[in-house]
Amino acid sequence: MSSSVHAHQEHQARRARLVRGSALLAVLCSLLLAGGWYVWELRAIAGHLADGDPVRGVYQQDPERADRTASDTLDGIVREAPEPPMDGKAFGGGGGPLVSWRSGGWRPSEPLEARPAAAEPEIGALFSPGDDGDPDHHCSGAVVHSPGGDLIVTAAHCVYMAGFRTNLAFAPGYRDGVAPYGIWVPTRIDVDPRWIDDRDPDLDVAFLRLRRPGYPGQRLEDVTGAETIAFRPALPAPARVVGYPNDSEEPLDCRNTAVASGPTQLRLDCADVPNGTSGGPVLTDGTTLIGVIGGRDGGGDEETSYSSYFGDGVRALYERATKP
Repeated sequence: MSSSVHAHQEHQARRARLVRGSALLAVLCSLLLAGGWYVWELRAIAGHLADGDPVRGVYQQDPERADRTASDTLDGIVREAPEPPMDGKAFGGGGGPLVSWRSGGWRPSEPLEARPAAAEPEIGALFSPGDDGDPDHHCSGAVVHSPGGDLIVTAAHCVYMAGFRTNLAFAPGYRDGVAPYGIWVPTRIDVDPRWIDDRDPDLDVAFLRLRRPGYPGQRLEDVTGAETIAFRPALPAPARVVGYPNDSEEPLDCRNTAVASGPTQLRLDCADVPNGTSGGPVLTDGTTLIGVIGGRDGGGDEETSYSSYFGDGVRALYERATKP
């Protein structure tokens, strides 16, 4: 073999090694950057979590932190508008008049697919401003009647991950970037401690007591009205699910018959109920709440929504959340 051929082969080999080395370096740099981003994301998420009292399943929110959350929510994410007068809850989802679904006037959605609905004062979106990996609003919730008039219900997985979320804000009646009934922040969050232990899908329910910064003494229920919560509801029952998708600025709803899925889950078959609707209410007979989207499979899939059954465990959680 001539020296010139040998030199050419050596040159080609060096080029190949250089290319492979450059490619490997690029991969390593990408992994380091991705790893750094992942660590940064984890630190950002952890910065919005608190242990609370995991034995009791309670978190008492720091007032100053809650006020900052309200301010951050109103800083370019949501704007408040003058409160419309209460009208005795004259309208329900989809803009139609409320009807007593058990006694007549109720029909399943046709087709069985979720569709945009009118905003309702007692149903709203949960926001968590800041770098916590979630979009601006990521879950839904509903005002439920309570002695203090300050309570909402949502899914436990919306408020507790590896700790209690400290950057939560609730916008009842939210639509198109407007919070017509103000921004409300937790004073206290209650979940079942067994949810904290092992994320039991049969316990995917949380209650939040709220206040409105800048409006001392104002009660949420007096502003929005409230759903009436029902424990151990009889199934099957005509029902409606309502919630705010992550990528939508208006709620959607769907009607069908809610049935039992075993002894600890409620199931309602309706398509296109996406992420963000978790924690949204399952309602029967107009304003009676019998579940929240959550439970099995984090709330369901493309065709089915689930809720933890509102049995004695949820009743005990509600009673704990409403005690002074």
